[in-house]
Amino acid sequence: MTPFAARKRVVALGGGHGLFASLSALRLLDVEITAVVTVADDGGSSGRIRRELGVLPPGDLRMALAALATGGFSGAGGSDVLNGSGHSATSMLSWSQVLQHRMGGAGALAGHPIGNLLLTGLMELHDDAVTALDDLAVLVGARGRVLPMSPRPLDLIAEVDSVDADDPIRTRRIRGQSSIAATSGRVRSIELVPPAPAACTEAVRAIMRADAVLLGPGSWFTSVIPHLLVPDLADALVRTSARRITILNLEPQVGETDDFSPEQHLRVLTEHCPRLQVNSVIADSASVADAHSLERFTNELPARLVLAPIAEAGCGARHDPSRLSQAIAEAAELDE
Repeated sequence: MTPFAARKRVVALGGGHGLFASLSALRLLDVEITAVVTVADDGGSSGRIRRELGVLPPGDLRMALAALATGGFSGAGGSDVLNGSGHSATSMLSWSQVLQHRMGGAGALAGHPIGNLLLTGLMELHDDAVTALDDLAVLVGARGRVLPMSPRPLDLIAEVDSVDADDPIRTRRIRGQSSIAATSGRVRSIELVPPAPAACTEAVRAIMRADAVLLGPGSWFTSVIPHLLVPDLADALVRTSARRITILNLEPQVGETDDFSPEQHLRVLTEHCPRLQVNSVIADSASVADAHSLERFTNELPARLVLAPIAEAGCGARHDPSRLSQAIAEAAELDE
């Protein structure tokens, strides 16, 4: 890329820790970042806020902002500030730390991350989640924009196969993201409630303008695939001229993708959106047991396979931001 070339636009879709990983990698690249985040969480702090106030569950949105936050306080980085007693103190707090910090104690606020409370307050003030997210992004110095995949809270229903041979009920329908995560079995498919919900208009626009779109990593059935079940988002993913890149997980997720091969991850993705054409697949070279089988499968899609060491050294369960950013740049052809 020349020094005067327009910055490439990259949209990352997902939620939770998986989206945090892809956004942490994108921050290391000179690209314009947009995160499109699932809004079906119904557990923990997000579930409590959603039930009590009727707003979008803030947790996954908060995590995306924390991944992109660059700002800190006036004393961040080691400069002197005054503490409560009037003496000089050194503040090392970043906005990312503040957003992620959970309230202590045993009262009504116990367990709520500060970022969830901040975002919820802004959503109430604006009565508009996109404006609230944009305001909070400015406050924390976010290196990109965070958008919900839908302007309303959604629910998930999963078909879960029992792994108990003596269970008289072979398949159950489980409602709610937290219940799905807690149910033993193997997820077969996922659907949204209500079906065919409206998409966030700004998210659709971002996908259509993008040079590259990332799906994954993350909870495959509850964070990645739900985006494909929002008709306008799925249509944008099909029609966009962007390179569509799938980032595979480093290991199967208990309760969702137990014993799934990389090929099975890709297969269920396309089963939920048959029109989706994946252009590139990123996989960790150490996590793939049969690279030849995966390469044959990706060639049939057809898609380009980028096989690289993208896991953190000494911890195969976490993506290394620097390594993942290099793989994304290669898969997205950002230097061309």
